[in-house]
Amino acid sequence: MAEFPPQSLRGIIEEVTGLLKERQETISVAETAAGGIISASILSTAGASTIYKGGLTLYTLESRVAFGGWTEADITNYTGPNAAIVAGLADHVRGTLKSTYTVSESGTAGPKVGRAGGRQPGYVALAVSSPSGTYTRDVDTKTNDREKNMVLFAEEALKLVRDVIKGDAKL
Repeated sequence: MAEFPPQSLRGIIEEVTGLLKERQETISVAETAAGGIISASILSTAGASTIYKGGLTLYTLESRVAFGGWTEADITNYTGPNAAIVAGLADHVRGTLKSTYTVSESGTAGPKVGRAGGRQPGYVALAVSSPSGTYTRDVDTKTNDREKNMVLFAEEALKLVRDVIKGDAKL
């Protein structure tokens, strides 16, 4: 059986969940290409019920309409993952679940180029919706290894959460 959460995530998970518990704040998750790894990693922490409001894996366009606040216009205009998309998902889920923060990601895990928008494997758009605004970041992992990218996307998303909580992220 594989070790979970992956060793590479343990430090950032501990840091983020520790900050949330210390500040008595909450988090929710709207993830796509990470496939639930962000939520599962947070939930692997003892006492997660005090900080975790809920999460969605919005992998398909249909799920984004049903749960992410998307309209038919969003589907019609979809050109692949980008900062505006994840910011919208993060804002919608934060408003719905009333969490202090919502982290969202959408990317191309690989091994092939994404269906829409032609994004190369390893690209991920990240967003954290917070009381002070919605912060975004684009990351390129420079690999087309699907499993590795899923973990790296989760790691980068958690790093953005940490940076927002600590006031180190820029709008």
